[in-house]
Amino acid sequence: MANALLSIQILPTTPGGASVLPYVDRAIEIIKASGVPYRVAPLETTMEGELTHLMEVVRQMNEAMAEMGCPSVISQIKIYYNPENGASMGRLLEKYPDGQ
Repeated sequence: MANALLSIQILPTTPGGASVLPYVDRAIEIIKASGVPYRVAPLETTMEGELTHLMEVVRQMNEAMAEMGCPSVISQIKIYYNPENGASMGRLLEKYPDGQ
């Protein structure tokens, strides 16, 4: 059972003021490759899993931005941590499964 939900909004400073979309796409590729359940939303992406694993995914995302040439990155993160009862996107979204 997952013990954490982590939502991230990654804001890379792009070379030459380029669009952030390819960088955000790369960040989402890293999340997808991690194998954790995730949900993309307009302003952030939420992942579900073990807190230490989720933090590792965040590290990989930030390093990928640097590898793509970003001089700096801001990652805004929200964490819901519940080691005793677990954390579940499904449970928190039961009332609003479609976001409405």
